[in-house]
Amino acid sequence: MKKPDIPRNEQSRLKSLRSLDILDTPPEERFDRYTRMAKRMFGVPIALVSLVDENRQWFKSCFGLPVRETPRDIFFCGHAILGKEVFVIPDALQDERFADNPLVTEEPHIRFYAGCPLSSLDGSKLGTLCIIDQEPREFTEEDIDTLHDLASMVEQELAALEMATVDELTGITNRRGFMSLSQYILNLCIREKLPATLAFIDLNEFKLINDTYGHAEGDRALIEFSNELKGSLRNSDLFARLGGDEFTILLANTTCDDAELVIRKLSKSLKDYYNNSDHPYELTFSYGVVEFNPQTHQSLEDLLHEGDELMYQKKRQTKF
Repeated sequence: MKKPDIPRNEQSRLKSLRSLDILDTPPEERFDRYTRMAKRMFGVPIALVSLVDENRQWFKSCFGLPVRETPRDIFFCGHAILGKEVFVIPDALQDERFADNPLVTEEPHIRFYAGCPLSSLDGSKLGTLCIIDQEPREFTEEDIDTLHDLASMVEQELAALEMATVDELTGITNRRGFMSLSQYILNLCIREKLPATLAFIDLNEFKLINDTYGHAEGDRALIEFSNELKGSLRNSDLFARLGGDEFTILLANTTCDDAELVIRKLSKSLKDYYNNSDHPYELTFSYGVVEFNPQTHQSLEDLLHEGDELMYQKKRQTKF
């Protein structure tokens, strides 16, 4: 049996998947309708909307299997997400990658598999819409086109979820997405005994920009600050617009002192940007930095609240 390779963009792929906040949720008709359609159109006993997590494959919609997840290493969808096209195995017993796979030699005795990768808005492959049969079969070009069309409709449903976790104005993660993703990061840090630090950010005198130059200019300032976040932070850092002029950053494997250095880098980058622009104002920010302590921070909200309090203490002490 050949285990599937790990995609080169695995970390960003998992980040996109988890931001949907869909894993381990109940079945939904909007996904079940497409597995029902696939099952009926292709005359197969099994049809799935499968999402590939770090160590498992979880089924958002499942017809024909008695389980909701399987280990990632043994299921076919781990192979399917490595490409862009529909992944077809006409007869698993005749394929050296799968002939001794326990899902082939034992229940559910897979012989035929076809899976179309499901892409997120950033192009990451999150999982598949797949069909399975216990008999070998051929899959024509017309069949491939049909499965691809069904998968495109599933992608639209996933995109609707993804848009609910993205801030419409700035294009970065919103509060909902941050609350979902950050919990995964904190759990990882607890398990691996790694530090994690949160920075709570509030833009200074943002209301004055809106009142003086108009809301369109205020929107422009929010977009520009978000772009500075993207350019200044590490790929492993999670950042979001919580709402209004409030932002937050969660830095994994980072102490409070190290986080201060990251914030100073962001501040310098922002200052350099405005020094080289023709804006009639300079955007600055106040922040509070708090290191995560699982003994005192019982929830993510506790961490955000403490960061918010520290930020306002600094804001009151600072004259703009």
